[in-house]
Amino acid sequence: MALNNAPDLTKRPPRSPRVRLGGYVILPRMLDKGRATLAGTQGEYNFGCPTDERFLSFTGIDLEDLRKQLAAGKGDGEILEWVRQNAKYKRTDAEIAAWSAHAEQRAPSDTESREFFQSEHARVAPHRDDISTWFDLLDLDDYASFGGKP
Repeated sequence: MALNNAPDLTKRPPRSPRVRLGGYVILPRMLDKGRATLAGTQGEYNFGCPTDERFLSFTGIDLEDLRKQLAAGKGDGEILEWVRQNAKYKRTDAEIAAWSAHAEQRAPSDTESREFFQSEHARVAPHRDDISTWFDLLDLDDYASFGGKP
């Protein structure tokens, strides 16, 4: 399916998980991945990954319902309005800000996650000692995957 607003994630990464829309981290990145998936240009990115699931869980939005909105060609502002109207959990601006701040600082919390995190960190940029959160790792991997020198 061709969407006019679908990014080609084989040529550039989706937006950083830190970028906010309506105060929500993760959402703009998830929208990029969803649009690219619909267009067949998602590359190695996964729409509905565990990071996306955190947003879906916080809002109570269903992934397939969101996919339908993206397939209709809606822009970011329209999707945000749809999220606000259809979220199972109506959050205040303060709750969204607190959740986003927490998400931005999330680090691996169990042995399996720490092992995965460390292996990816070692693969991409073992010399970088400033990579400590999941968002750090995602940004680093995006940068290195498209030719950046970490």
